[in-house]
This record gives sequence, C-alpha cells and structure tokens, in this order.
Amino acid sequence: MAAGRTPAGNGPTVLRILLGSQLRRLREAKGISRQSAGYAIRASDAKMSRLELGRVGYKQRDVADLLTLYGVVDEQEREACLTLAQQANTPGWWQKYGDVLPSWFEMYVGLEQAASVIRTYQVQFVPGLLQTEAYARSVILLGNPDAPAANVDLRVALRMARQEMLTRPDPPRVWAVVDEALLRRPVGGVRVMREQLERLIELSELPQVTLQVIPFDAGGHAAAGGSFSILRFADPNIHDIAYLEQLTSALYLEKRADVGNYLMVMDRLCAAASSPAETKQQVANIAKAL
Repeated sequence: MAAGRTPAGNGPTVLRILLGSQLRRLREAKGISRQSAGYAIRASDAKMSRLELGRVGYKQRDVADLLTLYGVVDEQEREACLTLAQQANTPGWWQKYGDVLPSWFEMYVGLEQAASVIRTYQVQFVPGLLQTEAYARSVILLGNPDAPAANVDLRVALRMARQEMLTRPDPPRVWAVVDEALLRRPVGGVRVMREQLERLIELSELPQVTLQVIPFDAGGHAAAGGSFSILRFADPNIHDIAYLEQLTSALYLEKRADVGNYLMVMDRLCAAASSPAETKQQVANIAKAL
C-alpha cells in the first residue's frame, strides 16, 4: 500500500493488517530481527508478531519509534504511517456488541466487513449472513441455552447488523456452498425453517449472492474437515484468509500454501454442487415439502 492511501471501506481490522504488513516490510528491508525491533519498543517477540499480523492496536509512540529504527525519516511518509495507526485504532461499529462478541470472533467480523469476496462452505447451519432473524435466534439458543434474554437479543442484533453489508452500495460477493442436510434440518421448527428457505431463494436472486447445494446423491466430497470460509480483499497487500470456527475459538490461516489448499477444496465443492439454478429449485422443493 502506498503511503497515505487508505482503501475506501476498510475498517480498523484491515487497517491494522495493512500497517503491520508495512512495518514488517520496513523491518525486513533493514535486516532487523523481530526481537531487536521488539526491544526498541519494550515489547516481547510475541507482541511484535501480533503487531505485524495486525492482531492488536498500535500506540503512536511505538509506531514512531519503529519508523525511526527502520530509518524512515521522510516526514510525509512518517505522518502517513502515524495517521494509519490512528485510524486503525478507531473502534468498529461491532464493538458496541462487545458483551457478546468474543475476541476470537471480533477479528472475523472486522475482516468480513472489509472483504470483497466471501466464500463459505457450511454443513450444519445456514451461513450467518443468510439467516433470518427467527432462524438466527434458534441457532443462538442451541449454543447458548441458558443465556439471558437480553444476551440472546444482542447476539441476534449483531448477526442482523452483519447482514447489512449485503445491500450497501459496494457489497461483497458472497458465494455459499451448503450441504443438503442443513436445508432439511428444521432448526426452530417447520415455520421458521420454511421462512429461512424462502429467504435463501430471495437472497440467491441478488447479483452478488451465489448459492449452491451439495445434494445427498453427490456422495462423498472434498471437505472432509467440515465448515470453513475464505475471505478475499480488494487490496493486493492483504492475502486471502481461511477461517475455521471451533466451539470456543477460531483458526485463521494466512500462509499461502494453507489457504491454497482450502481454495482448491472450495473449487471442488463448487464443481460437485448443484448449479445455482438447480439449487434454487431444490430449495423451493424442500420448502414446499415442509
């Protein structure tokens, strides 16, 4: 990323990644070890790793000290980096849901909001971006049966707020591949499930949304490991990220070889799945049979 240029629509999560990547490139260009850089700002090697990955916020003083260490003396370039650090520390809209937003998922929400393409494969539940409010509530209650009503309401509100990007002026492309089993599992009961299936048909008509189903008769397929998502960004300085969600944590894969494997699996899933037109008809048939 050129100094001083901030891609439109990028939230603080992506800005942190951009700044971290820029600082890492500056450090490596000078042949300075991460440990030495950390010593200069009184930070451990682990903290320096998190800084360069964009996993934590930046102190202006730390950024200024690192720029000095890396020999960045041009005032305009320094100011651009410091401005980026300030912007990267601006709270995202999702932080008002902090009471129900675990840190391991907060990063995903920030990345999702800045992605240009979101590809996802889901086995058990309809993808969160495509859920109705009633279906989302049912899914959330399954995972949090003892949660207070206000807590559940806040979780539902967060999921609905995430979906607003589907209708913004520059929506990301969402390409979802789902297993037939989740279309037939009546989460929340028949009425809720029928409404959800009708919603999937409605959303699949949007030009930025592609929906495919892997039917039972397709047999075994490439995604033996379960659900996952791949996020792509418009900025070429940010590599694709594969996201795997677990019960109480998540795994973010950023190495090209790892992400490449998931991209290959996703391509195979798309090839094995019904076409978008066939999928729409299959979803309609399942809804009619409920």
